[in-house]
Amino acid sequence: MKYIIVSLLVASFLQIFLWLGSEQKFITPPDAENIIESLSYAPYKKGNKKEMLSDEEVYKDLILLNKFTNSVRLYSVEDSQKVMPIVKKLGMQAHLGIWLSGNKQDNEKEIALAKSLITEYYESLISVIVGNEVLLREDLSSHELIGHIRDMKRFVYILFNARKEAKENAIKDEIATIKNKIERVEKEKILRDELLRQKEYIVPITTAEVWNIWLLNPVLAGEVDIINIHILPYWEKVKAENFELFFKETYQKLKDVYKNKPLVIGEFGWPSQGYNNKAAIASPQNQATVIRRFLLLAKQEGFSYNLIEAFDQPWKGLDEGSVGQYWGIFDANRQQKFEMHGEVLVEPYWFAQMVAAVIIGAILTFFGLRNQNINFLHALTYGLAAQGISFGIVMSAVYPFVHYMNFGTWIMWGMGSILMIPLTLITLAKANELFKCTIGKRPQRLIPLDLKSERVPFVSIHVPAYKEQPAVLEETLIALSKLKYTNYEVLVIINNTPEEFYKAPIKALCSELGERFVYLDIECSGFKAGALNKALEFTNPECEILAVIDADYVISPNWLIDLVPIFDDPKVALVQAPQDHRDGNESLIKTAMNAEYAGFFDIGMVERNEENAIVAHGTMLMVRKSAFDEVGAWNTDTIVEDSELGLRLFEAGYIAHYTNRRYGHGLLPDTIEAFKNQRHRWAYGAVQILKKHWHHFKPSSKTLTRAQKHHFITGWFFWLSDALGTLTSILNIIWVPVIIFVGVTIPTIALTVPILTAFLVNVIHSFVLYKTRVGANLYHSLLGAIAAMSLQLIIFKAVYDGFVKDSLPFKRTEKGGNSKKSVSSPVKNEMILASLLLGSFVALIVTNKQGIIEVYVFCATIFIQSIPYVSAIVLRMIEKHSYKKAL
Repeated sequence: MKYIIVSLLVASFLQIFLWLGSEQKFITPPDAENIIESLSYAPYKKGNKKEMLSDEEVYKDLILLNKFTNSVRLYSVEDSQKVMPIVKKLGMQAHLGIWLSGNKQDNEKEIALAKSLITEYYESLISVIVGNEVLLREDLSSHELIGHIRDMKRFVYILFNARKEAKENAIKDEIATIKNKIERVEKEKILRDELLRQKEYIVPITTAEVWNIWLLNPVLAGEVDIINIHILPYWEKVKAENFELFFKETYQKLKDVYKNKPLVIGEFGWPSQGYNNKAAIASPQNQATVIRRFLLLAKQEGFSYNLIEAFDQPWKGLDEGSVGQYWGIFDANRQQKFEMHGEVLVEPYWFAQMVAAVIIGAILTFFGLRNQNINFLHALTYGLAAQGISFGIVMSAVYPFVHYMNFGTWIMWGMGSILMIPLTLITLAKANELFKCTIGKRPQRLIPLDLKSERVPFVSIHVPAYKEQPAVLEETLIALSKLKYTNYEVLVIINNTPEEFYKAPIKALCSELGERFVYLDIECSGFKAGALNKALEFTNPECEILAVIDADYVISPNWLIDLVPIFDDPKVALVQAPQDHRDGNESLIKTAMNAEYAGFFDIGMVERNEENAIVAHGTMLMVRKSAFDEVGAWNTDTIVEDSELGLRLFEAGYIAHYTNRRYGHGLLPDTIEAFKNQRHRWAYGAVQILKKHWHHFKPSSKTLTRAQKHHFITGWFFWLSDALGTLTSILNIIWVPVIIFVGVTIPTIALTVPILTAFLVNVIHSFVLYKTRVGANLYHSLLGAIAAMSLQLIIFKAVYDGFVKDSLPFKRTEKGGNSKKSVSSPVKNEMILASLLLGSFVALIVTNKQGIIEVYVFCATIFIQSIPYVSAIVLRMIEKHSYKKAL
């Protein structure tokens, strides 16, 4: 425990130190004044739907904005109808916008309503903006836009003259009522002076376009009263620190071309969140710095401008992606994002994140290491890994607090967060195993080689054989006849096999080998478990130890004499030796399969043995007969009766032992299809066991130790992780067209990096431990990795079948030439998924014109997700090559 506490504290303090030492929490851009010439304002609620604010809410908004500016820019007549009465009431001014689109009828309605608003609020208007980026969107031609501008100019000119004439007439009418000539002259002078003092001007008419559109349309510039320019460095892919140079150069270009026209910056701003646009990064620190520097520049240069925008607009997320929502200097809750002077806090949740990360890391460390036999170096490295994982967790958890969430982002974040749970457990389990095997304590519980015993208990060896090739089974039986152990029998269980081809040679051999060998020809239900149960009726009553081997295993003569003495301990109920294979060098495909199997028995089983939590396998297995009878016979309601029996023995309080020495060598599956069928059976059976024994894994259950619960749950998570890998691959394939064609909800780095991290940990885990524990070279490690990854889709199917289908039949693994050639490709579905994922990868790369980092990271994630399916294709190519070589 002391190592856990020390590592927990050291890793936690390191995380705190890194948080406190980070310079990104606060920035100090140059100070600016709280005076802004104009702000874009949209009177909409903070939700994802475009819903208009109430009059009271608009009033509160403008009261708030009036502390910073006396004018707002509006973009449509609908907005203006809502806002202009309050603008007038507060004595503010506005740039009235007329929204033009490609719909002629809508445009006519917009213009007609705009004219009535201009008439009513003429004195509160700074300008009328006919259309916003209409030419950029190509909604109208320049000729059509000019027609609308001319129409509005005529209307305003007529309105101005009408207003002027009306005022003149009003003066005349008032003077006419005065009879005294002297008084009439004095009153006229007063009224004329007052009229002169009033701001009488024709409201300028313009349109708003991006700066380069103005350079491309000089005719348009000649039609407007002022040139309203949008200069948005973010969309120009300009670095935040370089915006000033870009702005000055761009502004000067327009000024040089249109020397006799007043220029106004209609839009300038920078987003506080969202994806990058090549070198332009959307971030709180960049927004604060750019805006404050721009305000200083405007004051120095004396140009007119309007900032986009006052408040964040979450509803824009559906149309403008994850950037359009974040241009406000206030967030959607009307909280100012940054002050105009002094230090700026750009990570408001940093302290809570730090505390949460440290606590989560500490919890992961404590529960990940408790009840384990560790040394300090193992504990420390695991503690550091746990703190690193916890940092990623809190970065993902804070996402909804700093982003506006819509349906798509909730799905993205929700799926990513759900995926984070197994990814965290699996990554830490792999890391733990890596540290334990490389820098941790050496294994202590492997069965020693020099065991001796005064007792020679009777061993009944059961060899189930369903339609096994006679030549293969004969090798197995001959090897069993050469065991050095003296007190045993061999029950050869030929079950449900009517063909004499399989039976006759074996029956004759058993007779030849003597009375130790009992030939059984039985009919039964329940597959292998049923056959083994039937054989119990014929087992010698003196039996103290049951042993099971597969029909294709050639056994070492020392198997029983070396391992039976461990049963002198009455608590030992199960002894397991590893599976291995004698045909691994026959072909490249079998070399790959053999390398894949070796990893589990030399790495996973060794570590599980340290905690008395091994997985029982139905060959090279020995069980104490009395313990076997106590927990019940072989269960026929699962297709992995061996593993299920082992778990029942643990639940009954018994001990198991494992040796990594090879005492037997069997045959590998004949084909990829057989290899996949075997793994489907194992994964499907694991889910069956989970469904049957889940109550033993509740915290309140005392039948298993904490370490046993940990290892079995982790093992099940490994199966589930492969299933989730396929599920997330399919979801990502579906999501790619949304990103390409809609351009919204790009998966955030905080949710994609964990997938990349898990893959990296898996790669390091595999190659390092294959080298240190299995003794494999890089070539064999790579082959083993290809074989292991190729199974992801079949494991997904097995896990799915396990949860939705009960009692699938037992499918034997075809070996020794028993396999029939498949009529279809065994990797057809993997080829489809690999093609879709790699196609998605290429499509995202090609369409990522903006160089969005999140897209590239997502691309890397998709590419990694394709590797298991590509591995299956590679394994199939290896298999075909092996066939050709054999021929």
